[in-house]
Amino acid sequence: MMSRSLMLAALAAVGATTASIAQDRPLPSVPQSLGLQEAIDLANQFSPVYRQVQNNRGPAGWGVRNALASTFLPSFTASGGVQYSGPGSQTFLTQAFVQPSGLLGSSYSLTLNWQLSGQTLSQPGLARAQLSATGAGITGARMNLRSAVVNQYLSVLQAQDNVRLTEAQQKRADEALRLAQARYQVGQTTVLDVRQAEVQKGRADVALIQAQQAVIVEKLRLFQQMGVVAPADPAVVGLSDTFPVVEPTWDLEQLLTEAEAHNPDVNSLKARHNAAVWNERAVKSSWLPTFSFSAGWSGFTQHFTDLNPVISNALTSAQQDAVATAEQCQYVNANLLNPGGTALPCPSTTLSAADTALIIEGVQTRYPAVSLLDFGSYTRQPFFARVGVSFPIFTQFNRPLRAAEAGAQADDARELVRARSLQVRTDVSQAHYGVQTGYRTIAIQQTNRAAAQEGLRLATEQYRVGSATFLNVLDAQAAAQQAEADYVRAVYDYHRAIVQLETAVGRPLR
Repeated sequence: MMSRSLMLAALAAVGATTASIAQDRPLPSVPQSLGLQEAIDLANQFSPVYRQVQNNRGPAGWGVRNALASTFLPSFTASGGVQYSGPGSQTFLTQAFVQPSGLLGSSYSLTLNWQLSGQTLSQPGLARAQLSATGAGITGARMNLRSAVVNQYLSVLQAQDNVRLTEAQQKRADEALRLAQARYQVGQTTVLDVRQAEVQKGRADVALIQAQQAVIVEKLRLFQQMGVVAPADPAVVGLSDTFPVVEPTWDLEQLLTEAEAHNPDVNSLKARHNAAVWNERAVKSSWLPTFSFSAGWSGFTQHFTDLNPVISNALTSAQQDAVATAEQCQYVNANLLNPGGTALPCPSTTLSAADTALIIEGVQTRYPAVSLLDFGSYTRQPFFARVGVSFPIFTQFNRPLRAAEAGAQADDARELVRARSLQVRTDVSQAHYGVQTGYRTIAIQQTNRAAAQEGLRLATEQYRVGSATFLNVLDAQAAAQQAEADYVRAVYDYHRAIVQLETAVGRPLR
């Protein structure tokens, strides 16, 4: 039995080591063409924050099993032990107890216990409610992770669009510099225009370098959100998905209805409110009686570590008894028999070899050597069983206090659900109007961008023919650059508004 226990412990250690190795497995490499769904899938597998939330599912599941087992199954306990006491003398009051040899003993006990009360009956419902709350929390964490990944994916795309804007700005600055140099060479302008064009070209070069660095930084943040290690050169990873701008046609009332059913935060709070209600029931059930049952089996064994001192004491005692018997017989023959009577046969004062062997055999039979693992040779104690019932009468108002606290927690949880539902309605409505506003803003910014580009073209042509100054060209370039940046910002604000609306509703909308 001991070898079987060691084997089970070894298997458990191997399983724990294997699980640890599985959790510490190397992270995957990021594909060179990264789609949005691939990024979301990798984040669901490797995001540290999300995996921490997922780890709560295991204890919650075992909590349900524990509650069911505590209600319907008894607990079973097996215990055992080994004790040793050396030879010597112990004194209790005026009585001395001598132990001639070391004493080795062992014992075992098997105990069965089962308890049924109102609290144990309510524990499965409470555990299931807590499991549902944990599942809702995991769903909410997954939705929040998706929103974070999508927003960061959009940030990378926006940074790449900013690079294209700065490249166009650099190209315009380079053309303006060549134009200023050409006009200066023919004497149609001063060197001041050339220097201003050179400064504008330098600024465009710096802006391009900074925009390219911003793409790398945003990609690194995306990899961090996904929970994977970034490649040595983040530029090798390209984003393959695009986000078209389409007119939003979602109905607000339908979105509000879906949010009430699918919003993970609302569902999580509802599950927690249900758990609080079950906790209140469990606390109030303490007024009910408690039934208990217990049973047990036990046994023990003891044996001397060295029988020689015991045999020696037995032989000495037998020798003393033989001498005393012989002396008593001789005394009777000498003093108590009538004169001339037949004398009684008196035994010998020394033990014979047969008597000595018989005494040794008796001691060995009385104190046999017992193996600690041979449970069949243990001295078994009587089986015992007990059935009881208890009913608390007065607990210093502890039960009313706990019931009031549990009731207040359940009421607070219900109000949290109502407050979050109101907040979700506000978030959905706000995000819906934000999407509508973002779509209209894109149209306006697109018109502004076209007008600014036309103004830049006219200013450049006027400067080319000498009817405008270079400052007019610089102002037109700044206006065109700002209009293009505003257009790009409006496009990604629109997409982020959709992500915000999806988060508030609790499911993807496109």
